[in-house]
Amino acid sequence: MAGALDGITIVELAGIGPGPFAGMMLADHGARVIRIDRPGTSGSGRMKSDATRRNREHLELDLKSPQSRGKILELVAEADGLIEGLRPGALERLGLGPDVLLQANPGIVIGRMTGWGQDGPLAHAAGHDINYVALSGALHAYGREGQKPTAPLNAVGDYGGGGMMLAFGMLAGILSARTTGKGQVVDCAMVDGAAILSTIIYSLLGNGLWNEERGKNMLDTGAGYYETYETADGKYISIGPVEPVFYAELLARLGISDDPVFKDQNDEDSWPAMKVRLTEIFLTKTRDVWCEMLEGTDVCFAPVLSLSEAPSHPHNVARGTFIESGGFSQPAPAPRFSATPAPEVRAPKT
Repeated sequence: MAGALDGITIVELAGIGPGPFAGMMLADHGARVIRIDRPGTSGSGRMKSDATRRNREHLELDLKSPQSRGKILELVAEADGLIEGLRPGALERLGLGPDVLLQANPGIVIGRMTGWGQDGPLAHAAGHDINYVALSGALHAYGREGQKPTAPLNAVGDYGGGGMMLAFGMLAGILSARTTGKGQVVDCAMVDGAAILSTIIYSLLGNGLWNEERGKNMLDTGAGYYETYETADGKYISIGPVEPVFYAELLARLGISDDPVFKDQNDEDSWPAMKVRLTEIFLTKTRDVWCEMLEGTDVCFAPVLSLSEAPSHPHNVARGTFIESGGFSQPAPAPRFSATPAPEVRAPKT
């Protein structure tokens, strides 16, 4: 099968983090992605296989070489897009700035992936995911009551606010170019992406419905019914029955419908006592027993699985959420298309 993006060609100038993730998203669904590595750097470093580099073609080119720059321009002339993750101005200094690329191909879409963006007072400063998420305001909201902000791995900056936003931007730009014949630059900054991922939280704040003190809101573990709890075997489960009908089912299945602590679901004053009672309850049985009792019901329940456990869960197995490639389990391409499913994954060059 060709995939939904069959016929699209992307040139990817090798980088780390969000750029490769965007390239993976596009390549997973059938785009031809040609990754340009510096000579001697096309492997996956200390990892035997980096899944974010899968499904690519590879070339090794020294971008400081006139011959290599000429090769890049040849590729660009036949491509739909180019992805790069250098600091602002670096591509221009290599003689491959947007003006040069658009001259080689007026329809090319140039995806520029940075942390701070192409302009602004911080544009040329170094940084990483945690810094960009911090500046967006999002990091301040991640954490428990009385604790310092907690970084959500690199999901919100690098991948959610960076790579996925860049993949969206590239496809939007390519659609526009195919209609108008005009390419353009996509300025994709992780601080912008982390901010837009927080749109609903900013909406709640603007409506006076969000407490900026961590751990005091429903979605940040403030509510006892939207939490994780330890089980008798030292593992964890999660519950999230936000809707009253689901909350009522949780209480019924736990046998606590008449407990006054749970009478008013959204009485914030009762949330601490609610947590104490639920902590006591969930410690009485192992995670597997709670799964037998609650999984698949409308109480909004799931076990908290480790990275090594998740690929073996029956639901994930049935849907093929994970695949084996490159010698280990990794997430399968997503989302899923009914008519143009993703082609079989090809392990990255090592």
